[in-house]
Amino acid sequence: MATGSGSLMWFRKGLRIHDNPALERASGASSFLYPVFVIDPRYMAPDRRAFSPGSSLAGLNRIRFLLESLSDLDSSLRKLGSRLLVLKGDPGEVLVRCLKEWNINKLCFEYDTEPYYQSLDEKLKSFASSAGIETFSPVSHTLFNPADIIEKNGGRPPLSYQSFVKLAGKPLWESSTLNLSISSLPPIGDVGSMEISEVPTIIELGYSDSELNVLQVDETPFRGGESEALKRLKEFLPNKAWVANFEKPKGDPSAFDKPDTTVLSPYLKFGCLSSGYFYQCLNDVYRDVKKHTQPPVSLLGQLLWRDFFYTVAFGTPNFDRMKGNRICKQIPWDERDELLAAWREARTGYPWIDAIMVQLKKWGWMHHLARHCVACFLTRGDLFVHWEKGRDVFERLLIDSDWAINNGNWLWLSCSSFFYQYNRIYSPISFGKKYDPNGNYIRHFLPVLKDMPKEYIYEPWTAPLSVQTKAKCIIGRDYPKTVVGHDSASKECRRKMGEAYALNQRLNGSVSEQDLKNLRRKLEEDRTEEVNPRTMKQKRI
Repeated sequence: MATGSGSLMWFRKGLRIHDNPALERASGASSFLYPVFVIDPRYMAPDRRAFSPGSSLAGLNRIRFLLESLSDLDSSLRKLGSRLLVLKGDPGEVLVRCLKEWNINKLCFEYDTEPYYQSLDEKLKSFASSAGIETFSPVSHTLFNPADIIEKNGGRPPLSYQSFVKLAGKPLWESSTLNLSISSLPPIGDVGSMEISEVPTIIELGYSDSELNVLQVDETPFRGGESEALKRLKEFLPNKAWVANFEKPKGDPSAFDKPDTTVLSPYLKFGCLSSGYFYQCLNDVYRDVKKHTQPPVSLLGQLLWRDFFYTVAFGTPNFDRMKGNRICKQIPWDERDELLAAWREARTGYPWIDAIMVQLKKWGWMHHLARHCVACFLTRGDLFVHWEKGRDVFERLLIDSDWAINNGNWLWLSCSSFFYQYNRIYSPISFGKKYDPNGNYIRHFLPVLKDMPKEYIYEPWTAPLSVQTKAKCIIGRDYPKTVVGHDSASKECRRKMGEAYALNQRLNGSVSEQDLKNLRRKLEEDRTEEVNPRTMKQKRI
């Protein structure tokens, strides 16, 4: 057991040295500092029942990104005379043992709004309090404290971006000087009988070579870690015109050699980059230019969107599901697993959609407009599959998957909340074509179509057989036929959404499971009548 004052810094997100108030507090006036990361089996252990290599909650791309971020953090800590202490097991149980065995009198960790960590943190705080241990858990993952915004709004989260921005105002720390470096850290004390390990490799976590081959690590251009985040930030900030003119609805979703955005989202997700530091960097650029875009479309506006979703998610029970979620429209989504599988496995027969899903699987990332297209296609645009099913796929495969933002975007894009213009649908054919008429993006991610003439690359089923043969891609054999016809499917989706909206309005949002079953049956009957005019005629008589 160590003697003297000991602090435990628990890392989970916030995997950085710069602008880390929890680490700063932990290292101050302490004889010993224990920087800890706990390998949580629910997040890291292999689950061979999942549809892709990874754990029950995360695909291998995100696990890889996390391990790279931890290795980078460990390297930074070593330069400061410390190191990362990696332990394995249930975080709550492991940390309680650490607090007892290491004679800790100060526990520090970044505040987290996710329900899983909220529950875990309350238990830890309760134990620490009973043991006389000081707890410091600052809000540093977001620009604002979601609880403060909700309190300002009378106890409920603001449900529009505009009202959020008005309530939030400027961060209290905006004019403060952020602590961007630490010169040294207290030494690590005696670790006793606790089993400490280095940052593990993917193989050491229990994954096989064959699973790594499926991952195709070399195809993933984004590496984890604070060093990589700061390098990426440093590369684009000098291009002040690009930063000043950034406008979210614009940008090319087909640009893959050099993505048409910052690709800082995974670094913000894991806290390798401080959102506060990013905020200040953007304001520094804005001060140096004559004019710049404004929220909601500016880069600064994107950071505010992030905080908006965090705030709504924090203040909305059951935010991650349709049932029991007071801000979510109740819609009788189809339960057709074969359509979900076709979408997830990039075999819808629509090259633009399938190429995006291949990029997601291989890179763990795609442009925000590409995400919009595939999310709309799965839900209200073409397949009418439940947004929760698509959310689960994104949650697993995206390296920047963030609980609040991922759920918020799926609620938005399925027109279940926030956005209600369900008649506005992304075409799986014309949308991509306007950015990339030659289909280079499709040719890269779907090499089976690389020799298809550009006239047919977005609709290969329309190519004459002679053209398909010359391109060495016969539709229905080498590349799938379309799972639905877009024109008829989108028309049907609009009809279903209209009926569902009418039901929600009629019942003032209090739609029961039985109400949804009845509507589902009615929609199916109406569709049958539409397909069979004779039946409809007899009914009218």
